Formats: sequence, C-alpha cells, structure tokens
Amino acid sequence: MNDIFKRLFLHFLMIMIAIITLAPFIWMLSASFMLDGHASVFPPRFIPDNFTLIQYKILFSKLNIRSSLFNSFVLSIGVTFISLFFNSLAGFIFAKYEFTGKEKLFKILLSSMIIPSQVTMLPLFLMLKEMGIINTYFAIIIPGMANIFGIFLIKQYAESVPDSLIQAARIDGASDFQIYYKIFLPVIKPILVTLALFTFMGTWNDFIWPLIALTDESMYTLPVALANLIGEHVKEPELMMAGSVITILPIIIVFLVLQKQYIEGIMLGSIKE
Repeated sequence: MNDIFKRLFLHFLMIMIAIITLAPFIWMLSASFMLDGHASVFPPRFIPDNFTLIQYKILFSKLNIRSSLFNSFVLSIGVTFISLFFNSLAGFIFAKYEFTGKEKLFKILLSSMIIPSQVTMLPLFLMLKEMGIINTYFAIIIPGMANIFGIFLIKQYAESVPDSLIQAARIDGASDFQIYYKIFLPVIKPILVTLALFTFMGTWNDFIWPLIALTDESMYTLPVALANLIGEHVKEPELMMAGSVITILPIIIVFLVLQKQYIEGIMLGSIKE
C-alpha cells in the first residue's frame, strides 16, 4: 500500500511540475491567437475567446519579420556547419595525434572557458572592426567558427574510437583527411548531432552579439528584431507573443527531429576516465 501511495504521489508531483513548467508556453501560444487587449487580463486566459491569425499577419506584412527569420536561418545553419567542421577537425587532432605541447595547449584552451563571453566582446568587436566586417554576416560567422566546448566534446568522444581503426586505414593508404572524412566523421555521428543542436540553438537564440555587430535593420536576426518589436509595441502583448512563438518554434522542431540522436550523443559522449 505504501508503494502505491508513493507512486501516486510521485506521478502527481511530476504532473504538477510539468504543468507549472508548460503553463507560460501554453499561455504564450494562446495569446498569440488573441485579439488586441484580450491577453491583458487576470487571471490569464489559456483559451482564446476569438481565435485569430491577425497577429501573425501583422508580423509578416507590416513589420517585415520575414527578413529577420531568413537571416536567423541562414546564420544559424551556416555557423552550425562551419563550427562542426572546425570543432570536429580540432577534436580529431587533439585525440589522435601527438605533437609537442599538445597537453599544455589543450589545458590553456580549457582554462579559457572560465572567461565570460561578455569580457571578450569589446576586443572581438575592435578586431572585427579593423578587419572591416562589422555589420556583415561574417561578424557573426567568424566568432562562431569554433569553440572550446565543441572541441572538448569531440575530443572526449573521439578518444573512445579505436586507434586500430585509424591505423588500418593508414595501412590501406588513406590520407589523414580521408581518415577524418570517411572514417572518423561517420563514427562520431551521434556526438556531431548533439553538438549541431547546441550550436544551432546557441546561434539562433543569441541576442547580445548580433545586436552589437549588426547595425543595419535589414540584417537583424529574429531575437534582435523581436526586441525592437517589444520597444515599439510594448502595449500589444498579443503581437509580442506571436513573435515569441515564431522565435522558439524552429528550435522545438529541430529538437524533436533530432532528439533521439541528441540523447544518444549525450549518453555516449560522457566523459570517460
């Protein structure tokens, strides 16, 4: 009897936690389909009285959110693929090659992870300004080409790949790049999917750096455009909620599509002693 009570209590607790967690998202989705003024009531309504798409029509017609959505897609996909290439290549080298100072260099890279990204924004901005690429997509792509976390994740996973597999490929006459491209990448696919999801989400949700690096409104990413929307239409929560839905929807879709590979990569990519 005690076991049954404990299970019921545990299920009840989990359901309550799920409701509390999902309630803001459900209200956000519901409010995006409401007419002006219907979301500013208490207690909040979770079901629209009059279902309408007017807020989304305003976003895509009058406010030109379509351009910002396209910018976010292009930058997120571009940064993800470029980052995967450089991170996987660096992780492969750190895991499977021996060279002077490898351990010290890797420790220096790891130690840089404790430095907040906000601290490096000013010198990064000044460097990119001298290169003449501020207010271009390259100002977003170049800082995202590689990151220490990605290299570390790939390296830890790559160490579980048998050295005999690589040695056999060398005996067969494969070049280093062929080993990397044809053997290494297929083997580490689960962790690549996990890193791709992290990178895509990080680039898509990034607000501060695109706000600093991009000054032309036509180049704004979705989070930056949505922030401007809040400033101009602060008294229209229904419109802002529609913008929020458009912002998080691609992330949810990508996660649902890749969740199996994501979980597999997390489990297999655990740090091994």
